[in-house]
Amino acid sequence: MKSILFGILFICATGTINSQNKNVKDETKTTTTTVVDSKGEKTYVKKENTREVQNIELKEQNPKNINMDLKDSAVMVKSTTTITNPDGSTRTVDIDRSSYYLLNGKKYNVALDSRGYRILSEDKKEEAFLRKTSTNSFIYRNKNKIAIGYFDVEGNLILETYDPKTDTVSYEKYNVSK
Repeated sequence: MKSILFGILFICATGTINSQNKNVKDETKTTTTTVVDSKGEKTYVKKENTREVQNIELKEQNPKNINMDLKDSAVMVKSTTTITNPDGSTRTVDIDRSSYYLLNGKKYNVALDSRGYRILSEDKKEEAFLRKTSTNSFIYRNKNKIAIGYFDVEGNLILETYDPKTDTVSYEKYNVSK
């Protein structure tokens, strides 16, 4: 009697596991970046995971038909980016703004690092750092200047710098290179 009960339970459990009413597509892209500077060699691992989930819906539910057409339904896309730093710590980034940017005819690479972003010139020299604040902006710091930075709706990096001598704020725009 026990074996019959376990047999029925097994069939019911495997039947519900095999039935799926969603199309799921997972894609993970791993990028390893090695930066060599005066402090040594640092390796960063960036994993971008994109998960697409679509509910399966039928156009007409006619029990007499075996093959039925699917109805187009919305696809839910969720992207996460995880950074593994040289010290082994990891962090998750909402939106990855890594790209190439242009300012005054020079090309800069904005890339993720352990605490935010680093800005590299064309010859791979570190120019500046961007550190995220709690107000969804960034602190920009290089050898000569500290400024507030943010990304506009087009993805460009905007820097606002305060000059105490003239009591004015100046703007610089790093145009995203597409």
